[in-house]
Amino acid sequence: MATRLRPKRSAELIGGSLYWIVKHRLVACQEITGFEDRNDGRLDIVCSAELKLIAPLPRRAHQGWRYFELDEASIEGDEGSGLGDLPSQLYSRLRELALV
Repeated sequence: MATRLRPKRSAELIGGSLYWIVKHRLVACQEITGFEDRNDGRLDIVCSAELKLIAPLPRRAHQGWRYFELDEASIEGDEGSGLGDLPSQLYSRLRELALV
């Protein structure tokens, strides 16, 4: 995966995780193994081949890097709300109606 700018805390990110948000749901993560410069001035984010699926958690879409402290980055569950257990289509419809 490529990005335009090197994250300010790139050295700290190695060994951390890159999280995937699909249709406003956090669904998976991959370990960041390094960063490599490209010839076109961009930067490759090198991730492990293993994609870890996680319980779907509602998240707003965003651009750019987000840094979390360990206690903020918990992905163990959906904090008892049950939103992660909803079928994808039902969750999307409830989100469109501003109910979640």
